[in-house]
Amino acid sequence: MTTTHQGPRPRHVPQRTCIGCRQAEGKRALIRIVRTPEERITVDPTGKANGRGAYLHAQRPCWEKALKGGTMRNALKITPVREDVEALRAFAMALPAEESELA
Repeated sequence: MTTTHQGPRPRHVPQRTCIGCRQAEGKRALIRIVRTPEERITVDPTGKANGRGAYLHAQRPCWEKALKGGTMRNALKITPVREDVEALRAFAMALPAEESELA
């Protein structure tokens, strides 16, 4: 029995889990934060920076949840310095306050 070729195979979309809400999503739909080799935490807009990374939705509630408690510390295996936490909080404040419905 032969199968007919249906065209190109769909591209594999890497999945990552948001450390705030724990929902899996396509890697490109999330924002990556990274622990740099200098032991700092920063937003990685390219998604390719060296260092241990974690992912968050572009929604303020996910960031707020990740910034409180030990979520970020556990994901990045580092206790963030206060300046980094404040910078991430400022970044989060520019994000939407709640989930936007996709049509």
